[in-house]
Amino acid sequence: MPTLDGAVDAASDEFKANEAALLEQIAQVEKLQAEALAGGGEKYVARHRKRDKLLVRERLELLLDRDSAFLELSMLSAANTEFHTGASSVHGIGVVSGVECVISGHDPTVRGGSSNPYTLGKSLRAQDLAKENRLPLVNLVESGGADLPNQANVFVVGGKWFRNMTQLSKLRIPTVALVFGSSTAGGAYVPGMADYAVMVKERAKVFLGGPPLVKMATGEESTDEELGGAEMHSRVSGLSDYLARDELDAIRIGRQIMAHLNWRKLGYGPTEPADTPQFDPNEMLGLVPSDPKKPMDMRPIIARIADGSRFDEYKREYGTSLITGWASIHGYPVGIIANQQGVLFSEEAHKATEFIMLCNSYDQPIIFLHNVTGYMVGKQYEQRGIIKDGAKMINAVSNSTVPHIGVICGSSYGAGNYGMSGQSYNPRFLFMWPSARVSVMGGEQLAGVMSIINRAAAERRGEPFDEEHDAMVRQMIENQINQEEQAIYMTARNRDDGIIDPRDTRTVLGIALSAVHSNVVEGTTEWGIFRM
Repeated sequence: MPTLDGAVDAASDEFKANEAALLEQIAQVEKLQAEALAGGGEKYVARHRKRDKLLVRERLELLLDRDSAFLELSMLSAANTEFHTGASSVHGIGVVSGVECVISGHDPTVRGGSSNPYTLGKSLRAQDLAKENRLPLVNLVESGGADLPNQANVFVVGGKWFRNMTQLSKLRIPTVALVFGSSTAGGAYVPGMADYAVMVKERAKVFLGGPPLVKMATGEESTDEELGGAEMHSRVSGLSDYLARDELDAIRIGRQIMAHLNWRKLGYGPTEPADTPQFDPNEMLGLVPSDPKKPMDMRPIIARIADGSRFDEYKREYGTSLITGWASIHGYPVGIIANQQGVLFSEEAHKATEFIMLCNSYDQPIIFLHNVTGYMVGKQYEQRGIIKDGAKMINAVSNSTVPHIGVICGSSYGAGNYGMSGQSYNPRFLFMWPSARVSVMGGEQLAGVMSIINRAAAERRGEPFDEEHDAMVRQMIENQINQEEQAIYMTARNRDDGIIDPRDTRTVLGIALSAVHSNVVEGTTEWGIFRM
């Protein structure tokens, strides 16, 4: 397979300016990540430790295989909102007793581990990842249930969480609940619906209604232990399958459960040499233009992601603003679709459609590297059939059954986001670089469109057009879109699986590819009607 020439001039002024701009964006992300890592803050962390309890990430670290990787997902959920960064939970992909699984844990130092709308979004996404990729799901439980002041935005939709748990079990995807503390009301169904429930002696409390609620509803007086203690559920109700002496014992039992699953992956796994790329991944920082309007050269980026920097490009001379071709990442064969110049013309749409169909014929996952401003507009392109051609590409993306993994490197605007398998097209994983921007179009363009529409409306009414007011409105719209399209804004609202450092892209893709191969990796020959 040919090897890409990924050499760059790291000493150039442009490279250094790009690097400095991206490092500043990474620093903003790391600041928010520190907020998530800090949990509820010193006061609540100290209170938790005073009760002789482990923090959620300490539980996670002990559960995972020694020196194994953990890919934390949606770490900045709820960032810069009224809720705590991280949404009082930790979710990710890790390996427990040799079994790759999804791990979902409550952070009890943040409002008792209660679930707000952002927490629910993360939890549902974790279940989707378990289901789509056939990964066992381990829940680290210590939660007071729904955040009651926000129950209107949690309760009704939250029912899907319970439905998903039962469906995972039906699909023979194991679910495990390790209960370290309170798990009340709706939270009681976490161990109730899991295939395996482990409860910590004198710590786990699982009941639909606590002593105060029971007394109010029935007049009955009882203790926490009588109502829902770990010993009662282990010896009387049978809700608990294992009674753990302490937290460490619960984690040991959890690892023991995973070890006896006899779990086997169904994907064909890595089949190519997983040799490292020939170019320094740290140089990725200088490859991302500091000006988002400038095109991003994707070939040097692919050269720092693909095994041995090998890339077999498909139709290189045709539809040149889109790159398609085959490579492998950590030994996993993949097809890669990358935006080279941003705009998609009819030729690019044709090329992508054919390539997606070929990847399905070969049962190869597809990596989408986004930097797209949309499909080309204008009289000439409309008459040539850009709508039909774009629809072909979206048809292929929509009906493709091989796993899609996306990385939004730069812009991802308009229907170009759809054609590149954006979030609404259910990619198995979707990550963003700090430079990512996602919107129907750029702020300047959207503000300009609105100005044209308002000017035309004033002319139809025969009214003078207020240029000063128009300038103010345009600036307001532009500012709004420029804020809402940013990676941090989007990831805070669970529109992806997390912001990643570009230098970590190869590693993140390797973990994601390993995860998708837990399930069958198989393409399709069935498509919708292609408009000719």
